[in-house]
Amino acid sequence: QVQLVESGGGSVQAGGSLRLSCAASYYGYSRYCIGWFRQAPGKEREGVAGIIMPNYTYVAESVRGRFTISQDKAKNTVSLKMNSLEPEDTAMYYCAAGRISPGGPWILLRENYNYWGQGIQVTVSS
Repeated sequence: QVQLVESGGGSVQAGGSLRLSCAASYYGYSRYCIGWFRQAPGKEREGVAGIIMPNYTYVAESVRGRFTISQDKAKNTVSLKMNSLEPEDTAMYYCAAGRISPGGPWILLRENYNYWGQGIQVTVSS
């Protein structure tokens, strides 16, 4: 069983930055693809970025150039660095784990993930 815990959310003004972290409690963590998703009120949950260890990453076109996903192997965490945040980025952000290989756009499909964190709120004010 993989348990995931998100941290680093909060409120920020437009143009600011936040770093979300996803901590996994499973020694075989590196065998999984870790993805970040978000869900705004009244909208579907959408994939934002994913990483297949050690270094294959895929970022949604809507946030490419502003969001970066990376892993800290020593800490068993995956980070989502979000720059130039916009009010439209306001959502609950979730990390998820799934056995996905090889890499590709399917990394952003929620049905490919088996384990989910509880989510963390990100609010961007204008």
